[in-house]
Amino acid sequence: MAKLYFYYSAMNAGKTTTLLQSAHNYRERGMRVLILAPALDDRAGSGTVASRIGLQAEATAFGPTDDLQDLVRADMDGHGRLHCVLVDEAQFLSRAQVWQLSEVVDAFGVPVLCYGLRTDFRGELFEGSGQLLAWADEIQEIKTICHSGSKATMTVRVDEQGHAVQDGPQVEIGGNERYVSVSRAEFKRIVRGEGRIEPAQQQLPLG
Repeated sequence: MAKLYFYYSAMNAGKTTTLLQSAHNYRERGMRVLILAPALDDRAGSGTVASRIGLQAEATAFGPTDDLQDLVRADMDGHGRLHCVLVDEAQFLSRAQVWQLSEVVDAFGVPVLCYGLRTDFRGELFEGSGQLLAWADEIQEIKTICHSGSKATMTVRVDEQGHAVQDGPQVEIGGNERYVSVSRAEFKRIVRGEGRIEPAQQQLPLG
């Protein structure tokens, strides 16, 4: 039976790498997948999903008002049966879009795998993540490590000096130069202004 899945984590836990591996596994077995990615995250170019370790794949970009059930229906009408839908940066989904993805599962019988952050730089739920936590059939954490050695569960936004940024829009696209994954205790320490963090999580070398 098809299900709606939500895989969440802090930054730099390998969410996109896991998504791309899932897509590869389906395709290796002759199954067709559709990868969806929010158009606002264009760091790798619109219509491209890319991981920090150099893996990438084509994706269908969507905007905040797009009906994802209609988008999936159109893809199946044009290309045939889908075996899986994968959604990158799922925290940027709207409440309505999470509902639409649940309809892809319930009405079309196609499993939907969503990958995203749980909370923003203030420690608050993103809209999409909150709805997925409420409506997903299965929820799984993808774990990563804080520089302190503890499990990282939060993401802190930092300035050029490594101090926590506490003001600004919830959505501000960036990578290792702007966001660092930390434990809850470290998040509270940095947000209180009791230290700084080097935003120096380097990309892994290729080859």
